[in-house]
Amino acid sequence: MNLVRLIDFLRDRLKAVVRVCCALLVLLVAADFVRWFLAREHHEAAAVEEHAAGFWATLYHVAENTPGFWSIFGLLSFLFIVFFAKWYGNRGILTREDYYNE
Repeated sequence: MNLVRLIDFLRDRLKAVVRVCCALLVLLVAADFVRWFLAREHHEAAAVEEHAAGFWATLYHVAENTPGFWSIFGLLSFLFIVFFAKWYGNRGILTREDYYNE
């Protein structure tokens, strides 16, 4: 029953939960920028040899070396899935209750 009380507690403070989650996302992106900056200095000091080549390897390299890329990618993917599901649901999945009576 503790889980039910926790859910009720969080639901009652929804604005605070959203603000805390947004703050955590900002902190994670900031930490990614710091990691990227420190790694860039390290890679400039030591010659790094790339073993992979080609289009997909280049895209992977860009994604891994762009700070905050995966956070932004995850957020955009989430938004796409939510809005696509709403659009798809309104285009035919959600029908009238008397649909089968006709």
